[in-house]
Amino acid sequence: MPHFIVEYTDNIKNETNIAKLLEEIHKVLIAHDTVFPIGGLRSRAIELNEYRVADGTEDDAFVHATLKIGAGRSEAIKKVVCDALFEVITEHFSRLMSKRYLALSMELHEFSEAGTYKKNNIHARFNKK
Repeated sequence: MPHFIVEYTDNIKNETNIAKLLEEIHKVLIAHDTVFPIGGLRSRAIELNEYRVADGTEDDAFVHATLKIGAGRSEAIKKVVCDALFEVITEHFSRLMSKRYLALSMELHEFSEAGTYKKNNIHARFNKK
């Protein structure tokens, strides 16, 4: 953990660089490697082909991100990280937002470790350092 998931409407795919967004998101999370182990970091983007925004009369678009983390981080660190992530998202889409209707949102999903199953040998690579 953490997992970062970004959903975006397909009507903006040619106007933005989602791979670059994920790269910038990783920079933020890696900067907090004492809170979030690098070996557990995952991100993914989901292009939405079927959606409806507002009243459906315009070519509106949206981007919604979810940060999923295990329980145990302080409220202060969650705020610092989420503020930094949303700043990256806002900056990434600022030019696009100045040209078209676009809704940006992000949520933090924190869950207990009970009921989650994980196996990961990537951590070992970073623990050698």
